[in-house]
Amino acid sequence: MITVIVFLVGLTATMGLVTVALLYLRNPLQIILADLCGTTDRARFWTAFSNITLFLVPLVIALDHRPDAYLKQGAIFEISGQIECATIGFVVSVVVMGIILSTYISRVNVIRAAKGNGEL
Repeated sequence: MITVIVFLVGLTATMGLVTVALLYLRNPLQIILADLCGTTDRARFWTAFSNITLFLVPLVIALDHRPDAYLKQGAIFEISGQIECATIGFVVSVVVMGIILSTYISRVNVIRAAKGNGEL
């Protein structure tokens, strides 16, 4: 029974941290996506899509990290291991999203500059 409690505490702590990070990123992401998408409806969709992705990747990783049945190490180490794995998943997701957005931002800026100079 103790392993179940340790697992649930770790999962709750992990997803709480992820939720706080998502709340922090929500407005800046919405602003960038509104600029890139051109309409607020499109930006809202992509913001929701991004938030779901950034929430589910750490959740899947945290669900996969199960504590030892016999808790050879302390419960706090099991919980921190679960948080660590999910945080790595969150960071990787944010970095991948950043790379994708920065690539798209570069293309949009080149197109806008060309339109401004009358090249298109």
